[in-house]
Amino acid sequence: MIRFMIISMFPLPKKTIVFKPYIPNFMGAVDHFFSHVVGKPVLDGLQKSLNMTDSDMEASRMTLYRFGNVSSSLIWYVMAYGEAKGRIKKGDRVWQLAFGSGFKCCSIVWRANRTIDHDEDLSNPWRNEIDEFPVRLDCFKEKLYFD
Repeated sequence: MIRFMIISMFPLPKKTIVFKPYIPNFMGAVDHFFSHVVGKPVLDGLQKSLNMTDSDMEASRMTLYRFGNVSSSLIWYVMAYGEAKGRIKKGDRVWQLAFGSGFKCCSIVWRANRTIDHDEDLSNPWRNEIDEFPVRLDCFKEKLYFD
């Protein structure tokens, strides 16, 4: 009883062990990553937590810059960016990641069954402006999208 009181009053210092979380190299499994354009803070967090490069996030950031956040339909505009840039080739694996309200999340991996010629694809929303992208977002002083 006395021992319990002494330990309760003067607890022993606990050893703190810090573990670094394991984050796999997702880009080793896929060729392209296209995220739902939610907002800049979410894209920043996603890039950091998944160890993505700026080029991995380019399509999502440019879509947010050009169209803003227009909900889940924007995931196809992000993929169209990659097609218009001529980056998606036959056989490439494309990872699409989308978010919904609450805890909803959808992830799918596609395999491209053909290479898209962006000059002949008249339905691509980027076809008339793709050569103007990517733009430098860090040179703007004002906020371009919601923080």
